[in-house]
Parts: sequence; structure tokens; C-alpha cells
Amino acid sequence: MIQDRLQALRAEMKKRGIDIYVIPTADFHESEYVGEYFKARAYMTGFSGSAGTAVVTLTEAGLWTDGRYFVQAERQLEGTGVTLFRMAEEGVPTIEEYLTKELPEGGCLGFDGRVVNTAWGKKLAAVAEKKNAKLYVDEDLVGMIWADRPALAKTAPFILEEKYAGKSVAEKLADVRAKMEEVGADTHILTCLYDIAWLLNIRGNDIDCVPVIMSYLVMNREECIWFLQEEVLDDTVKAYLAENHITTMPYDSIYEYVKTIPATAKVLLSESGVNYRICNSLQDGSTVINQSNPTELMRAMKNPIEVDNTRKAHVKDGVAFTKFMYWLKNNIGKIPMTEISASDYLEARRREQEGFVELSFHTISAYGPNAAMMHYSATPESNAELKLEGFLLVDSGGHYYEGSTDITRTMALGTITEEMREHFTAVCRSNMNLANARFLYGCSGLNLDILARGPLWDLNIDYKCGTGHGIGYLLNVHEGPNGFRWRIVPERKDSGTLEEGMITTDEPGVYLEGKYGIRTENELVCHKGEKNEYGQFMYFENITYAPIDLDAIDPEAMTKRERAMLNEYHAMVYSVLSPYMTAEENEWLKHYTRAI
Repeated sequence: MIQDRLQALRAEMKKRGIDIYVIPTADFHESEYVGEYFKARAYMTGFSGSAGTAVVTLTEAGLWTDGRYFVQAERQLEGTGVTLFRMAEEGVPTIEEYLTKELPEGGCLGFDGRVVNTAWGKKLAAVAEKKNAKLYVDEDLVGMIWADRPALAKTAPFILEEKYAGKSVAEKLADVRAKMEEVGADTHILTCLYDIAWLLNIRGNDIDCVPVIMSYLVMNREECIWFLQEEVLDDTVKAYLAENHITTMPYDSIYEYVKTIPATAKVLLSESGVNYRICNSLQDGSTVINQSNPTELMRAMKNPIEVDNTRKAHVKDGVAFTKFMYWLKNNIGKIPMTEISASDYLEARRREQEGFVELSFHTISAYGPNAAMMHYSATPESNAELKLEGFLLVDSGGHYYEGSTDITRTMALGTITEEMREHFTAVCRSNMNLANARFLYGCSGLNLDILARGPLWDLNIDYKCGTGHGIGYLLNVHEGPNGFRWRIVPERKDSGTLEEGMITTDEPGVYLEGKYGIRTENELVCHKGEKNEYGQFMYFENITYAPIDLDAIDPEAMTKRERAMLNEYHAMVYSVLSPYMTAEENEWLKHYTRAI
């Protein structure tokens, strides 16, 4: 099937004289997760992970993806004729290096200019220029062969009230215009769906588990124009937009509209987010001010109302997860359980919570060796039966009107080995060490990542991903510019200064292929601490409330300080959750949050 699709694509390439065609995992907005309509790379390769790029020549096909997906990609690409290129591994060429080698002199490099951001598009153009090759960027070749392609998502938006957002649309627009003035811009093109949703205090459901609306936005000192599928608007939203002086235009008209922006304009946009076709549609002579969207930092620095609401969301989420953990621990070996049935039980507990909107991502419920795949997704074919032994890793979260959550717990279902206990304890130590960091303002996650990796590096173990990511407010579960990572990965855009109000996950882990996976994940809010002659100190507040499984902890492998940190965390968990539990659940919770 995949080989037939590749042959059909090559036939279209030959008609146009294209030697190499690049297919990223992207929509027109550079969203991390994309709707079904945009899963062209998955359609062409069979690899279903959320990150990866396919490169198809007239004789070969390759798939580039990162360490989170090596195991999954290897399995899914088997027999397809698509070669796996493990990104950042020694001896593996980058996409640009591969293209430089394989693109014929005077040949043609193709891609859909709507799904490649301008910054990367310029790099691809430079590769073509080196080889005196042409670019072909105005057609979607995959769309031509994808007969049963799903329709573009089109859902109704809803207004996020100010009691949740903490700030009005008028205030946010004024803040953005002030930033435009500061950098000398008179026009701002915004294509990031998360930024648009945050700016307008509007949410939707155009991407599964990401409450956004497919749209673009252009604003200047007087106007704010929202480009969307206008038929989705009801009278309430239309009145809201009119009240805030926001006009609408059809979604696809953005490409013609940008051609009308005067050549004298100074246009603020992020080339790493705005697609290649939009930028190429600007008039010659336009001045592009290439900077991060002002909204990126604004939405990452949660205001006090958002922080307070997010705590409330985590209480609800902690109740749901802890009731699930209680059920799991008390019923394993007594009733049939699988990865999917466990996931379904947890989802049901979340849906009981007031203000629940939807899951913040598809739950990862992974038993035994399946958990070694960081982004494993159980299917009816892979759905493992849970037994009285080993680990179950559950990475899950919910969207609530009060905010978004992301929590991972690894739970011992019965007998575990001493190696498993050693690794579980090391991961717990890593998590607690980072959560209790004190640091000077100006630090980024790069400065602090060693606190988490240290206990694992001491064992000569590492994990092929970041230690943590920013998280949105009823938005995308992965948000920049904050994160924890030991080195800069430019495309992740998560090495920004840690600011007050940022919420970042803390999720070290151990992943041993064919054996097991362990991850412990909490969310941390960044706060200002003491300010003195040394500068402004910062600290984290842990806002995830659920037990870390003491059945898998070796207290002897922890320092006195590490045991104290875990005990303090568990005392908080019990204090926060106990009012919402039954008497039986509270007895269990008291035991699982006991001091060690």
C-alpha cells in the first residue's frame, strides 16, 4: 500500500520534473499536532508519530524523526520501502545534508509552500540554489493522489470568559500593538493557532485535543482581521467580535490579502511559524521584522488568574487520577484489565469533573515493554493485558475551563526487579531535585536540566528527549519558549528565560527497549523568590497532586534531603486531595502518601 502511494507520488513528480519532494508533519500554521486532513506524511509512509519529515526521490524514500519515536518508527516502516533516519544520531545526515547530496545539478526540489515555514523554506531554497536547481512550491502533490482525504476541520468556536482568561481581548490587543510600536512595525501577521486563540479569548475543536480554530490573523494600528471559515460563527460570537472591533474574512483569502499590504509596510512576523507561501506573497520591498510573536511570551507567562485557575484544574485532575490509581491498585489481578480498559477508566473519572472540556492529548497507557516507546498508543492489536507484575506507565491529561493538565505516573502492578526499583527511584529523585530548584533570574531550562539528569547520568543512563515543556492554558499541551533540555534544539524553541508565571513539566524517565519504561511527570509554576544583593531568586511551585508509587521506591537509595522532598510532596498531595475522597480511598491515600 505504501509502496503504491510512493509510486503514484513519483508519477506526479515526473510530470512536473520534480526530483525530490519533501513532506513535513505540518498544517498551514506549523501546529505541533495536526488534524486528519494534514496527515500527509503519515499517509505516505505509514509512520503515525506526531513528528517527522518524509523525503521522496524518484528511487528512494526516507523518514526523519527524533529519539521519542525511533522504536515506533522502526516497527511501522518495516516493509514499506521507507528508510528510517534517526535524527541527531552519529553519522545520520540532516535533511538538508541529504538533499544537498541527492538533488541533481540543475534539478528541481518540491514541497507545498503552505506546510513549510519560511525559515525552513529559505534553507531549502538555499540547497536548491547551491545545485542550480528550481523550487516547485505551489501544489500539494500528496493531495492529488489521496483519494479519500478527510475534510478540513470546521468546528464552532466558543468564547473563553474573562474569569478564566484573566484579561480582556481589548487589553491583549493593546499589549500587542504596544509591542508592534516598540519594534517599529505597522502590520502584524499571526498564523499560530495557539496565539490567535489566546489573543481573541476564543477556543474551538479543529485539532483533536487542541482547542483551536483553523485561522489566520492580521492586525495593524487600527484593524484586526480574522481569517477563518466564517460559516462556523454563531450570532453570539459574531456580536463578541463586533464588540471588540474584529472583522472577519474567508480562511483562504489570506494569500490574496497579504498581496494588498503596501510595499512600504513594516511587517512583524515569525518566519519560523508563518508559511513560505504567505511570506512569498508579500509585495517586493516590504520590510519583514522577523521576531517571535509577542503573544508567545505573553501567553506563556500566565497571569495570576490563570495560575490560580490552573491550580484548581490540577485539583480536579488529581482527584480523577488518584481515584484511578486506587482502582488500579485494588483490582489488578482480580478483574480483567488491559491498557485500553485502564485508559478508559481514567478518562471516565476525568469526565466526572466539573468544567472538563476534553482530554489534553491521547492517553499513553503502556504496560511492560510498550512503555519503552515514549509516545506509545495502544491499539486493539497491541492492547496488552495487565498482570500482577511489572510497570504500567500512564501519561495523560485534561483540558478544563480552568486550564490544561499533563501528568505521568508509573505504577508497580506487582513483582518488580531490583533493577526496576533502582531506576524508578532514580527517576523520582530526578523529578524532586528539579522541582525544588532555587535559581537566579536569567536562567533557562538549559541551566537546570542537569538537576534532573544527574541521578540518571550517574547510572550511565539518559533519555532521548527534553526533561520538560511549557504547557498552555486550555490550549496546546506543549508550549514554548520555556522548557528543560540539556542542549539547544532549535526547532523545539524551548530554551527561553524562565519567567514568573510560566508553567513547565518536570518529567525525567528511563526507557529500555524490550523491557520497560518509567516516567514521573509533574507541572511546576515559576515564581519570584527573594531579591537581594545577588539578584532576583526564582523557585518552582509543584501543582500536580497525585501519589508517586511508594511500592517501587527504595528509600535507602535516596539521600535524607531527597526523602524529605518526597515526604513534603506527599503530605501536600494528601492535604489537597483528601477532602474529595471516600473514607476507603482516604485510608489508601494515607498509606500511599506516608512519610518514608
